[in-house]
Amino acid sequence: MSAEQTPTPEAAEAAREAGPRPGRLTAAAALAALEGLALAVGGAWMLVEGFAGDPDDRRSAVTGGVTLIVLALLPLLAARGLLARRSWSRGPAVITQIMALPVAYNLLQADSVAIPAGIALAVVALAALVLLVNGETTRALGIRGPGNAQK
Repeated sequence: MSAEQTPTPEAAEAAREAGPRPGRLTAAAALAALEGLALAVGGAWMLVEGFAGDPDDRRSAVTGGVTLIVLALLPLLAARGLLARRSWSRGPAVITQIMALPVAYNLLQADSVAIPAGIALAVVALAALVLLVNGETTRALGIRGPGNAQK
């Protein structure tokens, strides 16, 4: 990453003081939080099934549940950072969306009720990506792009 894309503490503070949080930034945070919540709920469901249900492989169910709950932390922390206008939060939010796209593709390849979930995940991930790379969002986070370096 070049120094031109790295926000300075002064730029981040100026962005926070610039006024109310843009709607696009709030929407991106909401989508990231929604994904984090879905991961946490899915992980909790797998844990409950692993302990109380009759899974084929109890160890895999518990491991999968714990993994999903831990993975839920990334978008949840990113959403919190986006709401607080922390420039570091855009990176984890973008990574979450990029990781969601192959998952959505795999869900779309299934011959089951997973297809609507794949469509929903793809729409949410693409919408969040568009919101996260939007110029209004980057300015609100105090991120300077290439060619906008202070001299």
